[in-house]
Amino acid sequence: MADQSLGIAILGHGVVGSGVVKILAEQRELLAARTGLSFAVRHTVVRDPAKHGGTQINATTDWKAAIDDPSVAIVIELMGGTDTAGAAIERALKLGKPVITANKSLLASRGPELFALAKKHNTCIAFEASCGGGIPIIQALQQGLVANRIDALLGIVNGTCNVILTRMTRNGWSYADALKEAQKLGFAEADPTMDVSGRDAAQKLAILAGLAFNVRVSEADIHVEGISTLQADDIKYADQLGYVIKLLVIAERVEGKISLRVHPTLVHKTDVLAEVSGSFNAISVFGHALGHTLYYGRGAGQLPTASAVVADLVSVALGTTPLAFKQLNIFPDSVPAAQVLPFEQLRSRYYLRLTARDVPGVMADATRALGDAGISLSAISQHEQSDGQFVPVVITTHMANEGSIGKALKAIDALPTIKAPTVCLRIIDQPKEFGA
Repeated sequence: MADQSLGIAILGHGVVGSGVVKILAEQRELLAARTGLSFAVRHTVVRDPAKHGGTQINATTDWKAAIDDPSVAIVIELMGGTDTAGAAIERALKLGKPVITANKSLLASRGPELFALAKKHNTCIAFEASCGGGIPIIQALQQGLVANRIDALLGIVNGTCNVILTRMTRNGWSYADALKEAQKLGFAEADPTMDVSGRDAAQKLAILAGLAFNVRVSEADIHVEGISTLQADDIKYADQLGYVIKLLVIAERVEGKISLRVHPTLVHKTDVLAEVSGSFNAISVFGHALGHTLYYGRGAGQLPTASAVVADLVSVALGTTPLAFKQLNIFPDSVPAAQVLPFEQLRSRYYLRLTARDVPGVMADATRALGDAGISLSAISQHEQSDGQFVPVVITTHMANEGSIGKALKAIDALPTIKAPTVCLRIIDQPKEFGA
């Protein structure tokens, strides 16, 4: 039997909240044997208690009373949103109660303020479930990689987009068809904008990059492009070139600054990220001492995310998180603002798809525009089109400057022989560790 019982309040009994209750009930003996602790759910805050009639979750709608209850030692916020959730977290912290949250939106927008409030009242915030579902990436960045200067962090952190892109790649589907199936299977919301726009991934990157580089990162620091305009033809042509297209978050050191971006990216098929399919997430981290590490697992879902919440609960209860929170200078209230590389200064390789009129001289005009911008080409491929009037031409470049690419594309799309807009995607080559 456990030597100590701790009261908790769970704010929100949706998918993740019910998963936490399930794990605490089903794994009670395992947790007690491993930690010497037991956890008692004193309150579960819900919108409509009538929907939970007959269940043993101590349902209430009064989140203030649940937080204020003296028998509650730890508050778990799983309501989502930023208004009520923010007020609830503030209330708990002012009472000196530790908070566990999966709320990436709130942390990305108000992290510095809330972390400072926690320290003022000698308590802490744990947030493993905010990024990567059940993957222990926050723990790795806070402690496991503490001896490393992190030089780059990149990966797949949005399961909805990865499900859509996997279907488009494997089945040759359009974006609209892949999205429709993702919604039918429950991988995408009825309104998928937050996911497919890239904003969800950007909020997670703000949290992860802040920890990785010991800087304060806001969502506004990140260049964001989503997947809603991605076309099946580009996935097909990328495949022919030996690449798959993934929505990546990318943070890397570049000449004393940090490049922060979220966008569809051509990933070489030999890169392990290319194999990450469906709702799985994967995050590659490159440290100066350890080199490449990969964190892979389910990035969403009831039990994977609840697993991360319960891990935080145990760490808070054992005192590990409170001590680290007090001692480590890695949180957004105690680090400088990121020195962000302007996106126009990014250097990358590029995939371009021009829609060109099938007449003599068109390619000479297009390549001249690229050459005038100082862009060197690595390959050109023309694809036949049935209508015989316009043909797709795929160009890949050597390393080039983002600003120069933008200048060249403006000139290309102004040509009378080009049907604008030209598609432009970035290519990220496989890390050296994967080489033969």
